[in-house]
Parts: sequence; C-alpha cells; structure tokens
Amino acid sequence: MESVWTMGRGEGPLHQEFGWLVKGLEWAGEIIDVLAILLLLIGAIRFIVGVVQAELSRDSGVRFRGLNRERVELARYILSGLELLIVADIIRTALSLALSDLVFLGVLVLIRSVISFFLDRELEQLRQELSEPPLVAPHRED
Repeated sequence: MESVWTMGRGEGPLHQEFGWLVKGLEWAGEIIDVLAILLLLIGAIRFIVGVVQAELSRDSGVRFRGLNRERVELARYILSGLELLIVADIIRTALSLALSDLVFLGVLVLIRSVISFFLDRELEQLRQELSEPPLVAPHRED
C-alpha cells in the first residue's frame, strides 16, 4: 500500500503528454537555482570588498556608515537570492505529484519568508541609521 507522503510520485498526464515541457521546466528550475546562487555570491563578494574599503578609513563615522551601507546592499542581494530560490522550488513542486514535496515546499517557503521578514526589518533599521546625521565621537586627549 502506498503512503500518503509518497502517493502520486509516478508520472501524471502532464509528464506523459508533455514530457518536453516538463523537461524544460525542470531545466528552468535548475537555471534559476544557479542564478540565485550566483546572485548570492556576487552580493557576498561586493560586501567583502565594501567592508574592507570601509575598514581602511581612519574616520570611525565613515567606517560605521560604510559598514552599514554594505550591510544594506548585502541584505538586498540575500532577499533577491531567496526570492529566486523560492521560484525554483515552486517550479519543482508544481512538477511533482507527491504530498511530501508540497509539505517540503511549504516548510521552505515559511523558513525563507521568516528570514526575509527579519532581513527586511534590519534593512529598514539600517536605512534609518544611514539617513541620520553621523554621530561625532568626542575627541579625547590622552
């Protein structure tokens, strides 16, 4: 007897009649995954370069604002990458006929949505900090 979780794992009418379309959508999902990973890597590289440039500044205010600016940019890349990964997961789940795949997609989307929510909140806070005038540290004489 087939489990509820694996029920429907076989090929449905879409797979039988439009195999070429299924293959194309599978490829599209894989390509979107690769593009999402590339987007995340580009964001990470830009973040590292920006942080190094900010850290080389002698002024602590410039360094702080530079770091926050880079964090905002990295968050944008992460959010975009997560959205693309969700698109690829939706494509794969649409092609699958198993309940377990649908549940797995639901959990993934929930996790990624929570991450996106908190990144959005942090992004908004960083934007507010960047729009405020920089704090000038009092000059200490030793």
